[in-house]
Amino acid sequence: MNLTDIQLLQSIRGYPSLSILLPTHRTSPDNRQDPIRVKRLVTEATNRLLNEFSKREVEPLLMRLEAIASEIDYRYALDGLAIFVNADFARKFYLPFPVQERVAVDESFATRDLVHAMNRMSRYWVLALSEQPTRLYEGTRETLVEITERGFPMTHTGPGGESALPGGHGVRRSAIQDEYHRQFFRSVDNAFAAFAAGEPLPLAIVGVDRHQAFFQEVTQHRNLIAATVTGSHDKTSAHELGKLVWPAVKAYLTEQRNKVLDELAAAVSAQRSVSTIGEVWRLAQDGRGATLIVEEDFHFPARVDASGRHLEGVDDPTLPDVMDDAVDDLIEIVLQKGGRVVFVDNGALNVHQRIALILRY
Repeated sequence: MNLTDIQLLQSIRGYPSLSILLPTHRTSPDNRQDPIRVKRLVTEATNRLLNEFSKREVEPLLMRLEAIASEIDYRYALDGLAIFVNADFARKFYLPFPVQERVAVDESFATRDLVHAMNRMSRYWVLALSEQPTRLYEGTRETLVEITERGFPMTHTGPGGESALPGGHGVRRSAIQDEYHRQFFRSVDNAFAAFAAGEPLPLAIVGVDRHQAFFQEVTQHRNLIAATVTGSHDKTSAHELGKLVWPAVKAYLTEQRNKVLDELAAAVSAQRSVSTIGEVWRLAQDGRGATLIVEEDFHFPARVDASGRHLEGVDDPTLPDVMDDAVDDLIEIVLQKGGRVVFVDNGALNVHQRIALILRY
């Protein structure tokens, strides 16, 4: 699941829209209970709908629900599962993070928990460069999920790929082949642009030296490249590829975290930063946040006053009119206003009370 998926789900409106979310398991014996839990939640959702509508009214939705549930392949389960269905639409997502079990029937799909979880995960793109074919993955730590849309996976079908090179006396076939390789990897880069525009996450590139050289020569996304893994991995599974790529990406992210702490120290000296969640909240609302820096496990249940600019910490997040976590809302605010968000280790921001904001001005 990526931001494009979230945006699609959020664009769909109409009652009833059904959302089923639950934690799942990657390995046996825990995963043996997953089909039972899904069946129970599908039954719960069906009963809720039939209590409110006639069977004829919701029959298209129930048929889609039954079909999508039957397509779940528990061999590929990750840490969570999300199912979204209405009368005209059905999608399921294997999630690399756990979610709270719930069934929701509403005017729109329940995506808020997914957005919050995605904002806190170490996510990145992987391009496994090859002629047969180049694959795009979305990475979350060691977990890679292949993207199979907008042209991916992409095979080199032109001359020098699936078709023969032009021949003839005096033709420099190697030079022609190189040019067709450049064209192919330029097409790969153009296809990747649709994903990078929506989510400019760090990019890891995988492939033999030759393919990496061609891609780096033509790419418009050199600034996103965070890691490279050299070698032919055409036959490497997503599971094994994730184990190879994640250490290199993790090292890059650690380096970026150290750099942003240096940036924060400079901003403090220049009086261009604020600390504590109350001050960060107020200035983020004004669009002044260039970089939000947060300790990984910092959560802050809070109530907002009528002006929307002042927070009051609350011990019990279940009370009425209380945000489960003001930090998650802050992340969304900063991102929506064009800022960036960086998570650092717990304890790294003790002097700032676990959160800080580098200001634009």
